[in-house]
Amino acid sequence: MRGSGVQARCHNGAMSAAPLHARTLAIIGGGPAGLMAAETARAAGLSVDLYEAKGSVGRKFLIAGKGGMNLTHSETRPGFDARYRERAGEVGAWLDDFDAEALRAWAAGLGVETFVGSSGRVFPTDLKAAPLLRGWVRRLKEQGVRFHVQHRWTGWADDGALRFDTPDGALHIEPDATVLALGGASWPQLGSDGAWQPWLAARGVEVAPLKPANCGFDIAFSAHMAKHAGAPLKPVVAHWRDAQGNAHAQQGECVLTETGIEGSVIYAIAPDLREAIERDGSARLELDLAPGRDLDRLMTELSRPRKGRSIGDHLRRAAGIEGPKAALVFEVTDAAARNDPAQLAAAIHRLPLTLQRARPVAETISSAGGVRLEALDAVLMLAGLPGTFCAGEMLDWEAPTGGYLLTACFASGRRAAKGATAWLQGL
Repeated sequence: MRGSGVQARCHNGAMSAAPLHARTLAIIGGGPAGLMAAETARAAGLSVDLYEAKGSVGRKFLIAGKGGMNLTHSETRPGFDARYRERAGEVGAWLDDFDAEALRAWAAGLGVETFVGSSGRVFPTDLKAAPLLRGWVRRLKEQGVRFHVQHRWTGWADDGALRFDTPDGALHIEPDATVLALGGASWPQLGSDGAWQPWLAARGVEVAPLKPANCGFDIAFSAHMAKHAGAPLKPVVAHWRDAQGNAHAQQGECVLTETGIEGSVIYAIAPDLREAIERDGSARLELDLAPGRDLDRLMTELSRPRKGRSIGDHLRRAAGIEGPKAALVFEVTDAAARNDPAQLAAAIHRLPLTLQRARPVAETISSAGGVRLEALDAVLMLAGLPGTFCAGEMLDWEAPTGGYLLTACFASGRRAAKGATAWLQGL
């Protein structure tokens, strides 16, 4: 059966100048980008239907906020924009219309006040995602957005209609415009499984392969290290080189896993590490396990007589290295190095780790790759598919955790909906 999309066409097949409220916009995907697109389009007067494959919207949003809803970040621009790396220019244009401050003001409009944490991250005062999502969905329904859950998009029919699998069988609809907000390939159990890639590629849309972002990495640790899985390493300073060979350093925290290493400082530098693995087959990461102690100080402290103490006890007393940090030192160094203060100090100061591979994209926080921004115009309409817009994580950009991901998803949803509105007005 067909949907109820208004087909206001003249006899010659061209669109007539129907009022906006008679124009239908289908939004596919109920994450932050899709919901923001729905709100923006409805405020402009469009008739809006939102389709979601799962039984409810915002599932990934809720899970992301389970440990404390990190909504955005207080970093000022242009530093904020730089977090989007090579896509800083394009994402920055979206943020010109809807930046972190606008997002906080929008949340306040839903009755959700926010605060800036010690790290600069912005959180709701209750740290919860559920109240914000409930209030948002309630307001969207009151504004007239129609929600269709358990409607899984399966691409286009031969006649160009949008196809859905639903509990009541197959559904074909022909809206006047469409916003795709289908997510990437991380956490597929929540709906973003990347199944859309071949459907867009078949229509000539350039799609970059979806890759893990904000991810952990595998290291060939011994079985002994497995007992330290989940143990935090803090603080540490990560040292690495980018594709141009430039040296970088960043202080933060990370966590040992059963297969290697993950955590906030690893996520922040993951693009460079991932690209090194793709280029060279592995990536070199060095960790300073004793920030604040320079190499000379470490060597002096470790050169003191052990007085019969074990190496482990000596590391703890002389350099403050114990627990998982000490385990890493033992993992990487041999007995000769541990008994040589100079070699031991050098290892603690720059502990070398060889990263073999990124963790699978399905288990990562977000994904890189997706619809190439070059396939879209400035308002996120697909150049080869007039009237079809894209938003959110399905686009080819990435950002570290800390609120940057969500902010760009919101901003892109707004940009796509405004583009759809302008396109329909011009018909």
